[in-house]
Amino acid sequence: MIYTKKGDDGTTSLVGGTRVKKFDIRVQTYGELDHLVSLLGFVSTFLKRENYSGEIFVIQCKLFEIESMVACEDAKTLSKVAQISDVDIAYLERKIDVMSEDLPPLKNFIIPTSSQTATLLNLARTQTRRCERLLVECNETYPQNPVTIKYLNRLSDYLFTLSRLIMKQKHRPEKYFKRPEDAE
Repeated sequence: MIYTKKGDDGTTSLVGGTRVKKFDIRVQTYGELDHLVSLLGFVSTFLKRENYSGEIFVIQCKLFEIESMVACEDAKTLSKVAQISDVDIAYLERKIDVMSEDLPPLKNFIIPTSSQTATLLNLARTQTRRCERLLVECNETYPQNPVTIKYLNRLSDYLFTLSRLIMKQKHRPEKYFKRPEDAE
């Protein structure tokens, strides 16, 4: 059965069995990461013809690994789960570098618009930033592997760059931020 009724009292189990309140910073953090995984799944349905859905799947799996790391109650338990490493960050950086070769230099802040896919990628980027902020906060009380914070930071860059590339591939102009008095 899918329901256990164990969480009916407002608690949940960490990896290792310790029960904590559902508002525990670790639960909030891995919950927001789970939201990001689902959002990326939705985004990938728009990316099939652009062939980036495979990359998104790899990223979703890495985010699940981060969720597991955050949900561990102690170092002993953490040593038993898959870990994010500098290799994972290098993967994102390589993808960003390849995508950036075809993009014009960035001149100003870009306002997400003109493409559903690019705008959804920017929603995923902002959710990534939310996860990063929570992970940094979580780290204050429950020390995290610093590579996970770097990974989220780089993931945000990846999603931003991919959104720009999608705009270019769809022949949609980027819309740059302008102060209202300059927009006329």
